[in-house]
Amino acid sequence: MYRLPRFIVLAKWVPSTLAHSSFLLFLLTAPLQAAESPIQNVPPSQDYPIQTTPMSGGDGSVEQFDHNAYSLPLGNMSMTKRLDFSVGNSFFRNPWVAAPASTEARDGLGPLLNTNSCQGCHLKDGRGHPPTGDENLIALFLRLSLPASQADPETLEQRGALPVPNYGLQLQTAAISGAKPEAKLVIEYRPRQVSFADGTSVTLQEPIYSIAEPAYGELPESLQTSPRLAPPMIGLGLLEAIPEADLIAAADPDDADNDGISGRYNQVWDVRSGATVMGRFGWKAGEPSIEQQGLHAFAGDMGLTSSLVPQTDCMESQGCDEFPNGGTPEVSDDVADFVTFYASSLAVPMRRDMDEPAVKQGAERFNALGCASCHTPRQRTAADTARPALANQEIWPYSDLLLHDLGDALADHRSEFQADGREWRTPPLWGIGLAQTVNPRAGFLHDGRARTLEEAILWHGGEAESATQGYRALPADQRAELIRFLESL
Repeated sequence: MYRLPRFIVLAKWVPSTLAHSSFLLFLLTAPLQAAESPIQNVPPSQDYPIQTTPMSGGDGSVEQFDHNAYSLPLGNMSMTKRLDFSVGNSFFRNPWVAAPASTEARDGLGPLLNTNSCQGCHLKDGRGHPPTGDENLIALFLRLSLPASQADPETLEQRGALPVPNYGLQLQTAAISGAKPEAKLVIEYRPRQVSFADGTSVTLQEPIYSIAEPAYGELPESLQTSPRLAPPMIGLGLLEAIPEADLIAAADPDDADNDGISGRYNQVWDVRSGATVMGRFGWKAGEPSIEQQGLHAFAGDMGLTSSLVPQTDCMESQGCDEFPNGGTPEVSDDVADFVTFYASSLAVPMRRDMDEPAVKQGAERFNALGCASCHTPRQRTAADTARPALANQEIWPYSDLLLHDLGDALADHRSEFQADGREWRTPPLWGIGLAQTVNPRAGFLHDGRARTLEEAILWHGGEAESATQGYRALPADQRAELIRFLESL
């Protein structure tokens, strides 16, 4: 069994050493102490707007707050386009099958895969959850690579990371009949206690990842990994419509204003244009568009080719060409267009309980602690975007879509294009209060380790360290107000 590097909680990373065929992991065991010092470098709350409208996703916001809250089309979309949305939904929801099959529009699955449908990971278009016990791994998968120093510049420019011989860039833990899954991903948890200034505490669960039963040869000692949980799908079209110039203007890679926040944008390969452009989708902003992210997911998660992504993650040495395929490409351009349209058209639920005093106080505290420095409350979409339903919308995603250093506690120590091993894209917070209504087992953060919103806050370090320490210094009632604010989103 190959043990993967453990995440260290708010402590300096201790490099792993290699012995035989396993990673020896070290853990700093000192418990986290309560914050005792005042918050540093927190801009005044008036620098950030307070949301006063329930329309988080602009005119397309929907009033849906049950388990289907993430699955509705944009409220301002025409009836003609809703038909396209429904067709895309069918290809997103229904399972694909191995070739040959009578279901020719949905065959070609695998032979190596993680799941057989988009909905399998994005349950009801929401976020996934880590497996428990002997449950099959579906909504959480493992990115793989070798150190960037071993790669040639063209590979890094166009793929963002160096594939692992015999395994590629993603661990496929399932396969069709006759093929062998690449390996098993094993997750164990160790408790970590965090104390608050008032003497109370909460116990976090620290994930420890290892790879068992590798089927295609020995894994290299220099293996780099990154666990990734399926994120929610809402509002993607609106995020894509935010002008690039606005995101660039918000970046401060050298922290020129000395506020402790130094967001920067990733620069990634756009297959469609054959050029390096800004990335804005994925946990490390490694994808430039909804289309490319979706078709890379078809290739990596389900082993399905498309004209944009004609190769899956299966390596030549794994013999995938020996199995029947579902055509060339397996995902037709029409199907790809329908799924892309669907993914770009899911509406954001309206906010709730905005007049509740605790929610109002929590919003002010969110800004005062500096959370809004990265989770930028308000954005506006371009007026000239091709789709009228997405154009010129004031939206409240609570994200700058930029990369930020979140410290060693959350670091995966694996680069992706320009993002380093400590950086993550700020995930939008809109709709987060309904995450566990849509999927009761939904986890938070990039690997789902946080079972609650409070746990997610407490894992933040790096640029968010002062905000996290400030939260821990609050009395219980004020912490509860901030959580109530998040629950209202």
